[in-house]
Amino acid sequence: MPAGGRRYKSWELYVCIALNRLVQDLDIDLYQPELEEKLDPILEERGRGLTKFEIGNEIKSNHHMTNKVLKHMEESGMIRMESEGRSYRIFITREGVMHARKYNEFYMMMYRDFLVDHYKYRQLPAWFKDD
Repeated sequence: MPAGGRRYKSWELYVCIALNRLVQDLDIDLYQPELEEKLDPILEERGRGLTKFEIGNEIKSNHHMTNKVLKHMEESGMIRMESEGRSYRIFITREGVMHARKYNEFYMMMYRDFLVDHYKYRQLPAWFKDD
C-alpha cells in the first residue's frame, strides 16, 4: 500500500462501479434470463439517468477522474450524456448494461479487495455477489 494508506483505483474499477450504479437505477435483475430481449423497453421506461455529480459521488473520485471515466464510457458506447444547463445527465445504454452483465464477475474477481474497501461504510450493493 502506498504511503498515506491510499490505494490506487484504476479507471476500469470506476467504470464497473459507475455502470452498476446506472443499472441499479433501472431497478432490474442484471442476471435475469432473456434480459437482452427486454432491454429496450426497460431503458425507455426506467432510464432516468443520473447526474454527473451523482456518478462522481458514487465512484468517490475527483472531477478529473470522473471526467476521464465518463469520457471512456461514452466513447465505448456504454453511456450517453445530455447537457442540462451547467450539468450533465448520464444515461446507460444497451451496450453499458450488457457490458456490466458480461464483465461483473471478472471485475469482482480482479478488484474484490478494492470493491469491499470502496463500500466499507455501507452495505455492498446487490450486484456484488459475495459468494
